[in-house]
Amino acid sequence: MKKVITRFAPSPTGTLHIGGVRTALFNYVYAKKYSGKFLVRIEDTDRERSTKEFEKNILDSLDSIGLSPDEKPINQSERGDIYQAAAQKIIDSGQAYYCNCSVERLDKMRAEQQSKGLKPQYDGKCRDLNLNKSDDTVLRLKTPLEGQIEVKDHVRGNIVFNNLELDDLIILRSDGSPTYHLCNVVDDYEQGVTTVIRGEDHISNTPRQIHIQNALGYPELEYAHLPLVLGPDKKRLSKRHAATSLEEYKLDGYLDSAILNTLARLGWSKGEKEVFYLEDLIEEFKISEVQKAGAIFDLSKLDFLNAQHMANLSHDEFINSIQPFLKNLEIEINTHPKKELLIESMRSSANTLKGVAENLVCYFQAIKSYNQKAVEKFIGSSDQILIELRDEINNIDGWNEASLDNLLKEFREKKELSVPSVNQPIRIALTGSTNSPSLGMTLYLFEKDEVIKRINALIEFLHKDS
Repeated sequence: MKKVITRFAPSPTGTLHIGGVRTALFNYVYAKKYSGKFLVRIEDTDRERSTKEFEKNILDSLDSIGLSPDEKPINQSERGDIYQAAAQKIIDSGQAYYCNCSVERLDKMRAEQQSKGLKPQYDGKCRDLNLNKSDDTVLRLKTPLEGQIEVKDHVRGNIVFNNLELDDLIILRSDGSPTYHLCNVVDDYEQGVTTVIRGEDHISNTPRQIHIQNALGYPELEYAHLPLVLGPDKKRLSKRHAATSLEEYKLDGYLDSAILNTLARLGWSKGEKEVFYLEDLIEEFKISEVQKAGAIFDLSKLDFLNAQHMANLSHDEFINSIQPFLKNLEIEINTHPKKELLIESMRSSANTLKGVAENLVCYFQAIKSYNQKAVEKFIGSSDQILIELRDEINNIDGWNEASLDNLLKEFREKKELSVPSVNQPIRIALTGSTNSPSLGMTLYLFEKDEVIKRINALIEFLHKDS
């Protein structure tokens, strides 16, 4: 069996987006499953929009998420001579011709075709004129006028294209620069690519590229066209649905493993199993199991999987993962006297590392604001419960979770009050909101003096306008 070589070929015209990561992931996993190579190619021939900053972002993002290529990436912008040599080979074989049709003529031609309900395509006017190269000519491939191209697609099965429906595509522009299709075919050959895995929006490109392969005498490739990544409304994923940049999700506190897990399930699944790591995907992934229908990106699914992956981290792994987010909030976890207990109590308080870090702020900094709705619902204008509980807490002998839970229970029973009416005012005093671990644990995570101080601060807040 020949060695499998796949490639991911992004254009550096923006940051790496979620759909691109999914494509890179499937290429990576497929190559590794068969002990092959995963390569990266930077398609930077769009000189106006391509930047080195975006290129760096793409490569750094791939490295950071664990999808590093097995060889140094290549840049199309540095390979002009190779493309020119390939174009000359096609010219020498008699399978290309120069065309001097003006933009005006082409526009008129397409308009007339559309008015007749025909597919707009080049009519072959210059095909047999034997024109010479000039400043006004483009180089077109002679597409066969009969027959079919059959693409064996790992996802979609056999796809048949009639050659008559494929026009003579341009492979060199009038300024001599190569077009996307020529560069793509030449690079796949030069890099030794065996399998092209890409989005279904490239299906129509495939027969055109096969014709170029045939003109150059290149070997046949394998293809797999992935379903598009869609938003909940089943339209192509865009910023109106959710963030599209990988960088944004990492900054929001999603783990790399959870992002990959979520993206792997965009078009592929494995029974009831939901949680996968990269090594699991390499072992279990089958390209033939990828679905044809569009894959819906659901943020709630990412939240769920991220929570699972966070839960699977060891204590030290979790600390290391959350550190950048704590640093952004100017929190030094080592300053807390019960840091291990605090982390273990709070690590499931949110679905993201950023969310957990934000929930930890109240354990290191004084409360700057209270959840007004929570204050109105559980406290109102009366501070009586807060005053009485403050005094009870101040007089407690033992400062541990069990004794604090017992104090709260006895207070509720003595006053014949519900759990929320007692517990929530204290939670608000300590954290500013009603979200925290069990109240006994929450109290214990603070020192007694700090608890009294925070209850007094809330009482003062309740009276600030009176």
